[in-house]
Amino acid sequence: MSNEQQSQGSPDQGPPNSRLKWALIGFLAIAGFFLFTEHTAHVLGVLPYLLLLACPLLHFFMHGSHGGHGDHEGPAGKSKGEKQ
Repeated sequence: MSNEQQSQGSPDQGPPNSRLKWALIGFLAIAGFFLFTEHTAHVLGVLPYLLLLACPLLHFFMHGSHGGHGDHEGPAGKSKGEKQ
């Protein structure tokens, strides 16, 4: 038997990495479930602060598309404060 065949595992069991992947997925699913159920109150308590934090962040990042607050020209190229 060559080294390549030995590293593959037997055909009915699949590669050894496959078992390890499923074990890791199962462990992470169980850990995620318990983290969610035990810390739901903590996570939900932070949500209002995240909403308040999102307001200035959105304001800061979304104003790049229209040039900021200094560019208030009317349709004829004159400022809104100027008389025609």
